[in-house]
Amino acid sequence: MKSKKALIVTLILFSLKLQAQKQIPAFGKIDKSEMEMKDCDFDKKAEAVVLFDVAEVYCELNLNNPYSPVKTVLERHVRIKILNTKGTDRANIRIRYLNERNVEDVKLTEAQTANLDASGNIVFTKVEKDAIYNKKVNNRFSEVIFTFPEVKAGSVIEYKYKDEATDLNAVDVWYFQRSIPVIYSSYTLDFPNELVISAVPQGSFRVNMNERQKSNRNIKTFSLENIPALRDEAYISCDEDYLEKLRPMMIAVDFPGQPRKSLVRNWLNVIKTLMEDDDFGVQLKKNIPRTSDLDALLADVKDAYRRMVIIHDYVRKNMQWDNTWGIWATDGVKAAWKNKKGTSGEINLILVNLLKDAGLEAHPVLVSTRENGRVNTSIAGYYQFDKVMAFVTINDKAYVLDATDKITPPNLIPYSVLNTEGLVIEKLETFQWGWTTLWNPDQLYNTTSIISGTITDKGEIEGTGDVTAEGYSRTVRMDDVKKGKPHFIDAWLNQSGTDVQVDNLEFANENVDSLPLVQHFSFKKKVNSSGDYNYFSGNLFSGFDKNPFIADERFSDIFFGANQKYTIVGNFIIPNNCQFDALPKNTRMIMPDTSIIFTRSCGTSDNVLSVRYTLEFKRPFYMVSDYDYFKEFYKKMYELMNEQFVYKKTN
Repeated sequence: MKSKKALIVTLILFSLKLQAQKQIPAFGKIDKSEMEMKDCDFDKKAEAVVLFDVAEVYCELNLNNPYSPVKTVLERHVRIKILNTKGTDRANIRIRYLNERNVEDVKLTEAQTANLDASGNIVFTKVEKDAIYNKKVNNRFSEVIFTFPEVKAGSVIEYKYKDEATDLNAVDVWYFQRSIPVIYSSYTLDFPNELVISAVPQGSFRVNMNERQKSNRNIKTFSLENIPALRDEAYISCDEDYLEKLRPMMIAVDFPGQPRKSLVRNWLNVIKTLMEDDDFGVQLKKNIPRTSDLDALLADVKDAYRRMVIIHDYVRKNMQWDNTWGIWATDGVKAAWKNKKGTSGEINLILVNLLKDAGLEAHPVLVSTRENGRVNTSIAGYYQFDKVMAFVTINDKAYVLDATDKITPPNLIPYSVLNTEGLVIEKLETFQWGWTTLWNPDQLYNTTSIISGTITDKGEIEGTGDVTAEGYSRTVRMDDVKKGKPHFIDAWLNQSGTDVQVDNLEFANENVDSLPLVQHFSFKKKVNSSGDYNYFSGNLFSGFDKNPFIADERFSDIFFGANQKYTIVGNFIIPNNCQFDALPKNTRMIMPDTSIIFTRSCGTSDNVLSVRYTLEFKRPFYMVSDYDYFKEFYKKMYELMNEQFVYKKTN
């Protein structure tokens, strides 16, 4: 049975390799072996696998239009095998495109589901036209949305679409890799010799490139085979940063004997375009109606920082975010202000308007959140950013404000953009625009845990804990605070693999974002025993109960976001008829580059043990090239944190 299964998978892979060398099968021409496929040979845990994903982009010059000198037609054909019920989510498809000035038009040409019936015959179910929706997201983007019918484990889903565009952004990034494995992926550029296009693969895989000439045209095909799903690694900055991809870029139009015409945008062009855009720069000139309650709050406040805090707090309390991301005020800041609801772009451009009106030096800053990935500053384009925030300067100190964020105080850079590059937007003649690093080494993820426990004659630790979360340690906890105490206990206080019981949780300062979040609770935990000896660890409620860095290899950098500081203090009382055995040694451990420092100290007085752990990270991220050192440090640190304290009864 195993040999038959292996043969089927081998035939599929061989068949697809032939397709890679020759051509992809026509739509609907599905081999029986694809229907019988049970798993992915090189990624056994996959719930679905892309059998192939191919795109051909035909480019032609359109020199009569100086704003869009290139016209493109993309045709894409995708076939996916559903391996188990978890993979059925792949049947929901969304294709986003730019609808501004009608520069892009997407049409689904074919889509169907293939299943085997009881007799082993392939049965097709088409996606009907009335099940295909063209949804306008906002004034700039629309989506083609559809769901495949009759999808179950074993199905093969397949679709084709055509994307016609007249804009330089139409040649977009191509992703060879996904969150599920891909057997074959290819991207073909077909363009006239007079058009200069650069296409640079990004990632660790070696991409195959085939180039040929045909009728005064250059045809380049980039392909990759047997691409595993992007693995989920702890503390990865963003999947987008590590996906295998191809970034094509139109460089120039170059006719023999004529001056070369550059098609490359620079950041000055981008800033100028944004300042003149109706949905962005023009919105900064709107006279937003004043409100009497905000005027009253600001009336006697002279301090610039305090005025900023009041305005920021007012906007985030009075404006409701509709969960639409982006940098644009697509319906206008005045309409959003009137309705008290808007996109992230509208709300934060309102914030910038009000800050300027209050006499503060404020500008919009384009940012890319961690979920969106790093900005490539060498390639100009506002499409790399997914949010706009307010950038305020007071006495040479910069503040980054996001009024859609109800948790982060104004003195902290929002955690989602910490340690990234932001682009401040302003009129070119002011010279107040440009790149800025959103980073402050003094803004910490700071956690202090104080544990007091008494060990009973029944062999249980009974006690209380106080965990104080400051800075980013507070902000990352607040969403779980709002979900209720049982949820918070599961998320932060129930340590994996232990039998600790937490009760009577109370919060302090949860409604004052300028103060640390204090969590006070009681707990019980059994003490381990072996013969006459009993033992326990002082590593309680620290967050360091399970080492996330045990894999032998890693493909991504380790990204914590902020510098960190942890302090764990424990006091444990054993019964009067017991005494401690020899204590673990006090120790101090430092990374070779001194960026991480760990200390442990402990001592006893009669039947009381005092133990203290401190851990400090002086860097927010570590390169994957440092992983071996980092992994060994973490391994030793966890051994020291979990080393047991032993006691026994006296005679």
